[in-house]
Amino acid sequence: MTALSAQACWLVEPGFAELRTETLPEPTADQVQVRTLHSCISRGTETLVYRGEVPASEVERMRAPFQSGDFPGPVKYGYSSVGIVEEGPVALLGRAVFCLFPHQTRYVVPADAVHVLPEGVPPARAVLAANLETAVNALWDAAPRLGDRISVVGGGTVGMLVAWLAGRLPGCVVEVVDTQVARREVTDQLGVHFALPGSARDEADLVIHASGQAEGLATALRLAAFEATVLELSWYGSRDVSIPLGGAFHSRRLVLKSSQVGHVAAAQRSRWSHRRRLALSLSLLKDPALDALITDTSPFGTLPAVLARVAASGSDPGLCHRVDYT
Repeated sequence: MTALSAQACWLVEPGFAELRTETLPEPTADQVQVRTLHSCISRGTETLVYRGEVPASEVERMRAPFQSGDFPGPVKYGYSSVGIVEEGPVALLGRAVFCLFPHQTRYVVPADAVHVLPEGVPPARAVLAANLETAVNALWDAAPRLGDRISVVGGGTVGMLVAWLAGRLPGCVVEVVDTQVARREVTDQLGVHFALPGSARDEADLVIHASGQAEGLATALRLAAFEATVLELSWYGSRDVSIPLGGAFHSRRLVLKSSQVGHVAAAQRSRWSHRRRLALSLSLLKDPALDALITDTSPFGTLPAVLARVAASGSDPGLCHRVDYT
């Protein structure tokens, strides 16, 4: 049998990516071969990787499940792929699945590494699963209460998903705070409020920060009410960030807490596996309103140039950038 080849996107070195051809192994009895339909660019983590901003201390912790190579490069990185099973166990053949795999036209992975898409979740929307999993974990860490006033500072893809989830909690009033006024259209679709930083509501019972900017973190601390928690979702890579811990930080007895998707939130960890958490995230993607988060698409063949453009943009109002495969 002739070996099957695939194309994959590799970061050769910081600031330069290219498509490379590689030969796929023949799937074993407990593996599947997947033909990719869509993948998704993470505007946060993936652009930090592209710019070579992964600190030496985090090289191992920041490895993606099916990453090849090492930081800063050459490295094949990514974790949001949706495709069709072409070979594998009969129960999976022809099924649309999600996998935490980099950008690649076809790939072979263990059968238990793919998740069948629930009925009612189209493949084109399923690329949001990894970001939604981060949002689910964040709310587990944040532990909002019924009726809370919740502010989400930073209306990127993860921030919007956090706001959408929080807005479904009875009695909670949720406001997304962002400098891009164009994102008001998205919050309208998601059923939550929008405000620019200068007009944001203060006295929030819970603030979740996801802007990736020091100025956003300062805004999050400013909006927090007495003894409120500010949950930090942003990851800054190798950048140093100044935190304003003077002023009312101590007198208001604020809590600044980190959240990261690599570990299941402590309150759930004894009962929830990573697989169960991702299955939950996929099941939540049935709402068509979430299509508003996919603001950009491009064909796989243009991915190296798209990554360069996305990583260089400091004021891009776009949210999820989906990569489409023929």
